[in-house]
Amino acid sequence: MTGVDIAPLEIPDAYVCTPRAYGDDRGTFLEWFRGDKLAEVIGRSFTPVQANHSISRRGVLRGIHFADVPPGQAKYVYCSSGAVLDLVIDLRVGSPSYRKHAVMQLDDVDRRGVFLAEGLGHAFLALSEQAHVTYLVSTPYNPAVEHAVHPLDPELALPWPAEIGDPQLSDKDAAAPGISAAERDGLLPSYDACLAFYATP
Repeated sequence: MTGVDIAPLEIPDAYVCTPRAYGDDRGTFLEWFRGDKLAEVIGRSFTPVQANHSISRRGVLRGIHFADVPPGQAKYVYCSSGAVLDLVIDLRVGSPSYRKHAVMQLDDVDRRGVFLAEGLGHAFLALSEQAHVTYLVSTPYNPAVEHAVHPLDPELALPWPAEIGDPQLSDKDAAAPGISAAERDGLLPSYDACLAFYATP
């Protein structure tokens, strides 16, 4: 029986989704995303309106990215080829887990995915020589409401593996503020606003 097993991560409103894979002499089949099962677990629907696909060389670090709430941008992240170290960071000011993170490896072996709700930050580091990552997102790209926090901010002390060397960042991510500056400047979403948004039919 096909399907996916969904379990909460250490950060509230983030989940790991593990598909049940079935193989034979032809290869492997799995359902890497099940919106109906996800909705049962999170208590609301996640309707993707855009699918993004990134290809990263080993050592490329993307993030920490997030969007204003509202409109917010929920994400389902899946690594179809290679491996990445994937982090969800709670950027919601007032959250019980504010500034904390959840970490896991996404790869083409276990083929797990991660769902993160609006207001949470996301970042990943490519571990393989080349990594393909697909993102299903709830809102289309809108640069006016999208922001970043620096992924190497020492206040966050995220567990990027030292053996990869110095991560390669985009110019935008390298110029992003640390979390204290982002909070001071009012860039971060509030936990109360996120909870109200999640409860909206």
